[in-house]
Amino acid sequence: MTHKERLLKALGGEAPDRAPFICPGGMMTMVVTEVMEAVGCFWPEAHLDPEKMAALTLGANRLAGIENLGIPFCMTVEAEAMGAPIDLGHKECEPRVTRYVMDKMEELDRLTFIDVTKGRAKTCVTAVRILKEQSKEVPIIASLTGPVSLATSLVDPLLYYRALRLNKEAVHNLNRLAVKNALAFGDALVEAGADAICIADPSATGDLIGRAAFDEFVLPCINMMTEHFRGRYGKPSIVHICGDAKRLGAVLQGLSAEAVSVDSVVGIPNLQSMVPGKVTMGNISTFALERGEPAKLAKMAQQCLRHGVDILAPACGISPKTPVKNILAVAEAAVQAPERA
Repeated sequence: MTHKERLLKALGGEAPDRAPFICPGGMMTMVVTEVMEAVGCFWPEAHLDPEKMAALTLGANRLAGIENLGIPFCMTVEAEAMGAPIDLGHKECEPRVTRYVMDKMEELDRLTFIDVTKGRAKTCVTAVRILKEQSKEVPIIASLTGPVSLATSLVDPLLYYRALRLNKEAVHNLNRLAVKNALAFGDALVEAGADAICIADPSATGDLIGRAAFDEFVLPCINMMTEHFRGRYGKPSIVHICGDAKRLGAVLQGLSAEAVSVDSVVGIPNLQSMVPGKVTMGNISTFALERGEPAKLAKMAQQCLRHGVDILAPACGISPKTPVKNILAVAEAAVQAPERA
């Protein structure tokens, strides 16, 4: 079974020969400095060059055993295209927003609509086309920024979180615009050849906004996105929830995405009970991946597999300083797991 066949089978709710091991990109970037050094392509140049972007994600697949290709390598592409100034970072640091476009929640006219034929959006689309030609048996995951995380890259998060209580209309308006831009970016990536979508919204955790706000402001937006890609293209989606997702309780059952990924503070049995019928993904501690030993990482992976996780993955974004040997230990645990009936 190829990597693509295995992942798409898992996302379809079927039983592949074993659980795939993936790292989708975006917030959950798959690139580490050892891979950069091995392939001779480095951040920040690879954020701007589609050939280097493709080479890096291929390197993570071939050298670290990650069974997908995932781009972009950060969560700032949509925000930059909408007008946010960006610092592209360096070899060990991802890009970040340096200044908010809006001073007030209502200043939507300061935002521009994403143009996928320009800038880093174009770089990502071109990289997907390259990957589609160079590696046909490995799934390409298009990583998109969730509505709250994109919104809080455009306006001060404190203003946004305050508006959740005091100016709900402004929140809904900004969220809708964030979704439209993310969908335009996702459309371009899928039409270039992406096989699946991953939506990460680390600013929309239960710890930060609570269950009621997630239900009102986040769930409808994320479902609009996942249903769009399923309905228009037949593409499955993964939704990653940071923090203690247990705080969201039964609200998570309302997610329409095929798969749900959670942070390491949420055990796989907890996730299974919170989203019955959903494909589960996770949940290797990224702190352990960076600082642990391969034997410990292999045991953590084996435990996730024993608990019945459908897709093995890091619990969040991995540090660029993560040793390749630690990632390989997880990959090898997935390969060596007993075949499923």
